[in-house]
Amino acid sequence: MNRLRTLADPDHLPALREEYLRAQPAAGLGALDPPPRILLLYGSLRERSYSRLAVEEAARLLQRFGCETRVFDPSDLPLPDQVTGDDHPAVHELREHSLWSEGQVWCSPERHGQMTGIMKAQIDHLPLAYKGLRPTQGRTLAVMQVSAGSQSFNTINAMRMLGRWMRMVTIPNQFSVAKAYEEFDEAGRMKSSAYYDRIVDVMEELVRFTVLLRPHAAQLVDRYSERKDRNEPVETPADRAGLASRN
Repeated sequence: MNRLRTLADPDHLPALREEYLRAQPAAGLGALDPPPRILLLYGSLRERSYSRLAVEEAARLLQRFGCETRVFDPSDLPLPDQVTGDDHPAVHELREHSLWSEGQVWCSPERHGQMTGIMKAQIDHLPLAYKGLRPTQGRTLAVMQVSAGSQSFNTINAMRMLGRWMRMVTIPNQFSVAKAYEEFDEAGRMKSSAYYDRIVDVMEELVRFTVLLRPHAAQLVDRYSERKDRNEPVETPADRAGLASRN
């Protein structure tokens, strides 16, 4: 089963004003080839899920900026600890997509002043360490939320904290839309508005930070404690002797 959603009309951006767009927002910050790899997660299973619609709009913009995107469908994802050892195809696939990614987008509705359980379950299925690999460490992260009522930042603040906990580089910009049901047309496309402009801003910034950090990601998360646990000395005794003789 393929749990990646297919974007409808991926090249159609009716709310975008092309004359104000930088086609390559990360030009000059680093190598643009291969394309930055971005995983997008959303937090609602409703048929008309505004967090999913916002994520799909973000994915179209990211593709417009030259990125490769994957939108994960969590509809059959079990609860954490529901399956022994998390041995479930949806869990395995989510982790593989996270390992594939260089950056991520998390978007959740706000429910009872917090992210939804569906959003949190996806994050909880991403361990800090997995088969000797790090599914989230060193990756960039953009956080977004949709609200049924007035604008709020509770959910994105909570996801920022989780991003830090998952050792991700959470970008400064963020997206929060109030009365989300008014911001999408019948086809599920986001209308032209200041909210749409903000989602463009956030995706531009995510691309910039991802390209800027990609050659340095491993070094930025290189830790003394982990080198010690792995018994990986930085220098051999011969190296130290050589340094000592030169001093």
